[in-house]
Amino acid sequence: MDISVTFGDEEVSAQAEEAVRKLVEDGVPRALAAGDPALWGPEAEEEAKIRLGWLNLPVTSRELLPQITALAERVRAEGLEHVVLAGMGGSSLAPEVICATFDVPLTVLDTTDPGQVRRALADRLDRTVVVVSSKSGSTIETDSHRRIYEQAFRDAGIDPAGRIVVVTDPGSPLERAAAEAGYTVVLADPAVGGRYSALSAFGLVPSALAGADVARLLDQAEEARAALDGEANPGLALGAAIGAAALSGRDKLLLDDSLSPINGLPDWAEQLIAESTGKQGRGVLPVVGIDPTGAADEFVAGIDTEGDAEVNGPLGAQFLIWEYATAVAGRLLGVNPFDQPNVAESKESTARILAEAGDGPLPTGVPSLVDGPVEVYGEIPEHVKDLPGVLTMLLEGIPAQGYLSILSFLDREAAFDVPVPEDASFEVITDIWAAHDPASLQGLLSIRTDRPVTFGWGPRYLHSTGQYHKGGPQNGVFLQITGAVDNDLEVPGQPYTLGRLELAQALGDLDALRKRGRPVVRLHLTDREAGVRHLLTAAREV
Repeated sequence: MDISVTFGDEEVSAQAEEAVRKLVEDGVPRALAAGDPALWGPEAEEEAKIRLGWLNLPVTSRELLPQITALAERVRAEGLEHVVLAGMGGSSLAPEVICATFDVPLTVLDTTDPGQVRRALADRLDRTVVVVSSKSGSTIETDSHRRIYEQAFRDAGIDPAGRIVVVTDPGSPLERAAAEAGYTVVLADPAVGGRYSALSAFGLVPSALAGADVARLLDQAEEARAALDGEANPGLALGAAIGAAALSGRDKLLLDDSLSPINGLPDWAEQLIAESTGKQGRGVLPVVGIDPTGAADEFVAGIDTEGDAEVNGPLGAQFLIWEYATAVAGRLLGVNPFDQPNVAESKESTARILAEAGDGPLPTGVPSLVDGPVEVYGEIPEHVKDLPGVLTMLLEGIPAQGYLSILSFLDREAAFDVPVPEDASFEVITDIWAAHDPASLQGLLSIRTDRPVTFGWGPRYLHSTGQYHKGGPQNGVFLQITGAVDNDLEVPGQPYTLGRLELAQALGDLDALRKRGRPVVRLHLTDREAGVRHLLTAAREV
């Protein structure tokens, strides 16, 4: 098994070599192997004491295999072929990559968009098993999904106790609630934080139920764990390269997996790196989905693909190498890689907005201008009269070392519902989908600037890059997209619908960004399908 990190850039190689030398002198590899929580300074020590279990997951997670195997066999014996995962951040991103790489189907719900949730509910409910994944159970999105599926099962005459599997920490409120409801519970290692949990129960349970070979995944990770012992190891080299590059000004980490047999790892690494390093006004911005421009602050990391650094290895090994590297980069940057101090800001703003609005309308404000099915909210100069002008304004407003982030609170699968001709080629079909996909905006705008353009689906990104947006360098420009809801969905036992929650989450993050002085514009699509088409047309005119 090839597990390695090599360098295609002489400057990166030299910087990494020097950083490794200093890390070895400071005893970092030995201390990290021993799980020393003092590595990231006294302020991080208490958090690190309870967050280093990921180092041993390739071994300790094997204890879960008999329970997971028995559960998967029971699910298959009962004909439950549709596996739905309700989880956010680390609870969903790793299983999504695992299942895509092993080519097994998994429906991931990390959204509050009613259209996306309705689509999952309509898909084989009689053959559905739902995995509810949350360390505490208090995550508002996951709690909403659990409530909705419980009601849907009961309405269909199905006992939820036979259809819901809970993955959580020992002693959590969710464990107690699940036990009372009679749900199957799999307990995760409480000494592992969410974004480091790929090889824990959070990554393994839904993946195994979907049909992935998780024992093989652990085999791959265990071999990588052996490679991480000592001074000459790939995780140390990668972490040294990322950290040293960022300290020298190359803090935009473009993740390229174009030649990799692994599917979607950059989306998982994006959360790991952004949420771990983006704090105290510093950090590394992972960039997924666009080509390098050659800008001076770019650092290209290839996953089984050439780059300034190339990381080779199977999925289980990649998980562990990137986790190790992120911890090392945190040490070099002088930040705690295990906390997320600014994530709560958007959550608190959302809760306040919902509470203050009561049964009334949410405080959306008055649009600065309207261009067809798109309302524009924010500080817009008088000379800007239309949507192309707004997009131009945002692009021109990106600082010299900054970036533009597109944050879309919409249904990320709606484009695939667009009818296509029966005899259409794959190329024609993908073109049709792209013409209706908000994510296409990233590519359209990225070719109009030499600065990075990132794209995140809300509220998913709130548990990922949202930390970097608020805690990282003050050089981001933000474009938020929301949309009208035509067919909302009640959340049983709660005073809000999914659509209302989705909009409140968008407004909550908008408020958090503005309080920190981040430039942000919100586009609201009064007709979602027409609005997306109009927005993409406007981007082509910039």
